[in-house]
Amino acid sequence: MSLSTLQWRAKRLRYLSQRVFGSMAQRGLHGTLSRILQEFKSNPVEEASLELETLNQPFSPFALPTSETPRISVIIPAYGKLAWTLACLRSIGRHGASLPFEVIVVDDASPDNSASTLSQVDGLRLLRNESNVGYIGSCNAGAAAARAPYLLFLNNDTQVTPRWLDALLEAYLEEPNCGIVGSQLIYPDGRLQEAGALVYSNAEAWNAGRFEKRDDPRYLYRRDVDYVSGAALLIEKSLFISIGGFDTRYTPAYCEDMDLAFAARASGRRVIYEPTSIVVHCEGITSGTDILKGVKRYQSINREKFIRKWEAALRQQPAPRTPVERAIHHGQRHIFVMDALTPDPRRDAGSLQMFNIMRLLRGMGWRVTFMADNRLASADDIRLLGAIGVEVLCKPWSPPLATWLKREQASLDAVMLCRHYVADANLPLIRQLAPHARILFDTVDLHFLRERRAAAHTDNPTLARQASASQRREFEIIRASHATFVVSTVELELLKNELPGANVMLLPNMHEVHGRHGEFEQRRGLVFVGGFGHPPNVDAVQWLTDEIYPRIRTARPDIELHLIGQIPEAVQRELQGRGIVAHGRVEDLTPWMDGSRIALAPLRYGAGVKGKVNTAMSHGLPVVGTHIAAEGMRLEDGENILLADDAQTFADAVLRLYEDRALWYRLSEAGMNNIRDHFSFDIARRALHSALA
Repeated sequence: MSLSTLQWRAKRLRYLSQRVFGSMAQRGLHGTLSRILQEFKSNPVEEASLELETLNQPFSPFALPTSETPRISVIIPAYGKLAWTLACLRSIGRHGASLPFEVIVVDDASPDNSASTLSQVDGLRLLRNESNVGYIGSCNAGAAAARAPYLLFLNNDTQVTPRWLDALLEAYLEEPNCGIVGSQLIYPDGRLQEAGALVYSNAEAWNAGRFEKRDDPRYLYRRDVDYVSGAALLIEKSLFISIGGFDTRYTPAYCEDMDLAFAARASGRRVIYEPTSIVVHCEGITSGTDILKGVKRYQSINREKFIRKWEAALRQQPAPRTPVERAIHHGQRHIFVMDALTPDPRRDAGSLQMFNIMRLLRGMGWRVTFMADNRLASADDIRLLGAIGVEVLCKPWSPPLATWLKREQASLDAVMLCRHYVADANLPLIRQLAPHARILFDTVDLHFLRERRAAAHTDNPTLARQASASQRREFEIIRASHATFVVSTVELELLKNELPGANVMLLPNMHEVHGRHGEFEQRRGLVFVGGFGHPPNVDAVQWLTDEIYPRIRTARPDIELHLIGQIPEAVQRELQGRGIVAHGRVEDLTPWMDGSRIALAPLRYGAGVKGKVNTAMSHGLPVVGTHIAAEGMRLEDGENILLADDAQTFADAVLRLYEDRALWYRLSEAGMNNIRDHFSFDIARRALHSALA
């Protein structure tokens, strides 16, 4: 065996041993063994559901979508490997995007017939380098020729999937101070390749989630990362130019994407991983996989250049061998949120409020982790919260709460518990295992107050005793919390009187003002929104259909009543007819908010702020309700709502508003103004800032 062969084997052995010991420090023994098994596990070459383009398809000319005024320029550097480039282009042609874009292939003096073949692809802009300048030179040349305000660098050994491009730009535009967005990269066999990457203080890079399952919730939420792979990277062209593009000191390739991210972050911009943009990457096709030869050897060479350039910035990165779960969130404040169920903002007002609270927290720079008390979350739930940057803990992916708290207790700065029965069951464990975390209690509404009113309404002594027990538990939780949130001014005053030493804050329900779409004359019918999972809604529907609506129908048989919400099918069938239409739950309330003439809120007991009232007003839809429905919302009869507490007066108010065009418009405008003045995101943000100070 030659000396050079022995040296090569020694280098490889040293490299492999470093990987194993580093993995044990960052993943632990169990994680390392799992990682080794994943790497050597026999997997199908391709996952059938991805429906990848074949590499051996005989070439025939095809066309790509293109635009003279593109929003994004897709830049693909290519050196040979024509079959992969064509497969990449066919996948782009197949999936496209809803926004206008152009595709630029930069042929880096390929030694095969790439240029002549690619010139036959209609809609493709083909640039040809006279000599081989490498990946970095080709990317910079493509950027210089790009016509769009955004650049998307894409490897030629990739294939794209539906919404890959739209999702990247949406993330870029939605995230404040965003500079770079990267896709979720997966292998052709469906395993995860990269969910963003982190960089340690010695410039060692780590691809998050490598070889894990891509539907693991740990990798399905949008988040800040240290860098994203240049295999699929979106950046604004003006930013790319201002920070100097890909630094040519790393020619021909490697570390240039990490360097670009550090330059963007140094300019005050963020680097974001977007999991809903999925790109299949055939890793190693372009540069091979052996780090000791070919272009791949520049990994170690360029890493030393990177260290010299970013020495100061690297001192702020996690120390080598810091466990990945901690390192990937370095520098972020961490809040754990727990509610009874995983929120679905389409389901009820409480879910919408919880969703908005977590969205605000993330916008304030917090790392947000959510767990439902029952540890259940559907794939849609995970994706919905992931889109606003919230990590979801749920079965079967995540451990029980106690196990998770033991692991994360050092990282937890705050805990928010929602609803008294969730807090009552979990607060002792949290105080024991996360003693330094600030405790926030979100009442949602005062449970005991709702029960007390229900007891009075039904003259039920058992329910009255239950209300007293609930009050004792809620007051204990409020005393034990650093801050307590209520949504109603009535509840705020009640608690300030009862518990003068407690830190109680008003955190109003948040609503965007959608505006009025549809004029008075175009609208028909009445609408009530509320599911039967909430007892006050059951009583309201019974009173509405038994006593109020029959009076309305006697005077105006043409006025229909529409009931929307989770109502049992048997009850829906019973209610149908006589002008009543029970729709059950609907995915989008907008058509009803824009097409109905009046929203009804005939609640006879309850607590908190009524989402059905605010939702209607945010759409400019006038409301007729009871004083209970309007409680604590700064609403006044005749000014921004019509109020009535008996069936005849309620029916009369509905009939008057249904026919009075001037009154209808006055209430519509005043209702929207009430939302702007008292239920805005800015007010809620200030309350959260104060509670977490």
